Amino acid sequence: MSRALTRTRTGLLASAVAAALAMTAVGPAATASAESHNAVRFMAHLDIADGQRPENITLEPGGSAVVTFAYSRQVARISPDGTVTVLATLPEPPAGSVTPALSSPFLGGIVRAHDGTLYFLYATGSADLTGLWRLRPGGDPQRIAALPADGLPNGLALDERSGTLYAADSVLGTVWRVPLSGGDATRWADAPELDAAGFLGANGVKVHNGAVWVSNLDQGTVLRIPVTRRGTAGPVQTRATGLVNIDDFAFTGQGDTLLAAINADNEVARVRPDGSHRVVLTGTDGLQNPTSLAVRGRTAYIANGAYFTNEDPNLLTARIVPGK
Repeated sequence: MSRALTRTRTGLLASAVAAALAMTAVGPAATASAESHNAVRFMAHLDIADGQRPENITLEPGGSAVVTFAYSRQVARISPDGTVTVLATLPEPPAGSVTPALSSPFLGGIVRAHDGTLYFLYATGSADLTGLWRLRPGGDPQRIAALPADGLPNGLALDERSGTLYAADSVLGTVWRVPLSGGDATRWADAPELDAAGFLGANGVKVHNGAVWVSNLDQGTVLRIPVTRRGTAGPVQTRATGLVNIDDFAFTGQGDTLLAAINADNEVARVRPDGSHRVVLTGTDGLQNPTSLAVRGRTAYIANGAYFTNEDPNLLTARIVPGK
């Protein structure tokens, strides 16, 4: 997930019985992997010198993607032709502020509401800036909910039906719940399954099929937390294991099959509802430490932060084809 990670991680345990996922190219500038026989295309090559390392991604109706650049404190739009437009730059934290686990200020998860409003998470180690931020079309960014300065708010999910945002804290091992209008954050879920095991715990988060799903980078798991009728968190269910270094993830459709970004290992894995999984894309396909994914129809968008490779942060697109 972050360039601060220094210890060697074990690789992904791929399931031999998982069904195949084929990827075919969409968008400009194709490359193909001889190992995986997958074709992927670059939507944009980003400028590493300007700190354009995409951490999280959300999609717009016209085919553009909006990303957070983790360490440059910027929210940017990437158009289908690869043009990058900075929409906002977050304030620099006070001198002496140290972001937990990462040291540098960190811009994490981002989601888009139907009216075009963007919501995203900013961690600085300072109480005046760490929290949930909002950017309305044509407006300026403003913080609408404070989160603990000793935490690392990372993944973000939106449930517009209930007017709720869920934020996964990778340091505190917590899922926070915040009203869409802003205000006080509530500690919604707090369990050992969300904890870190040396570096970062709860990471990516999605609302799907009546539950909040969370990945845990250190523990290598995908978790499902049911949302009860009262809106509280039900018991944590472990739905997949053996995915050490998992960052963000995205569901491929109405079912529970998902694609997972395995950051430090330079892989994307397909995870089936029974928890079995296999690698479907690797560094030979153009991955540069994938951080997050978004799916629209049968197209997957994969953001690559190049935190460890330090070569080519980029945005890839690939066509999802049901496995045989």
